[in-house]
Amino acid sequence: MTYRIAVVTAGLREPSSTKMLADRLAEAARAEVAARGASVELDMIDLRTIAAPLTSALMSGVQPADVAAATSAVATADAVIAVSPIFSGSYNGLFKTFFDLLDDGVLAGTPVLLGATAGTPRHSLAIEHAMRPLFAYLRALVVPTAVFAATDDFGQVGGKRADDVAPLDQRTARAGAELAEILLARGRKQVKDEMADFTPFDELLDHP
Repeated sequence: MTYRIAVVTAGLREPSSTKMLADRLAEAARAEVAARGASVELDMIDLRTIAAPLTSALMSGVQPADVAAATSAVATADAVIAVSPIFSGSYNGLFKTFFDLLDDGVLAGTPVLLGATAGTPRHSLAIEHAMRPLFAYLRALVVPTAVFAATDDFGQVGGKRADDVAPLDQRTARAGAELAEILLARGRKQVKDEMADFTPFDELLDHP
């Protein structure tokens, strides 16, 4: 069975440490799902590339095609990985704008793995006091382990022993395993067919 995971990143630069972390989390989840006998299809959504259309959609209430494709990918995904840089103690505006555009309830019960990046470890609690409450409000099923990475974390390596693993790699692997376990336990997401209750026009004409 193949599962779809939408990977949302809100980094503002290229290259981006936020994108680097998202790629690591996606690969960890993919590997853990594969180890359990299933496969993963990844939808990579880089919000930086649709920043202007996102603002337009928020202001006008009409989603351009690229924004609609991104929100649809997240709404129909079996699981979501969401990663934001931390600015002033919280996720950035691009990240919030995107999730503000999702229809109410589309993430209810969806497994979500959270990640965040910042220049220093002093922002490490932003996931707990800012990101988790946002996804609790969206009624998502957030996995226990979230992954924060400061700039220095990307340069760390394991110890001298072969089984020593860098702390960031340890957290990434644990989070990926948790997402895979919840994802496979819940199964594929059942997406409501909006046309299921469609009434043909000729039948509407028969009504008094």
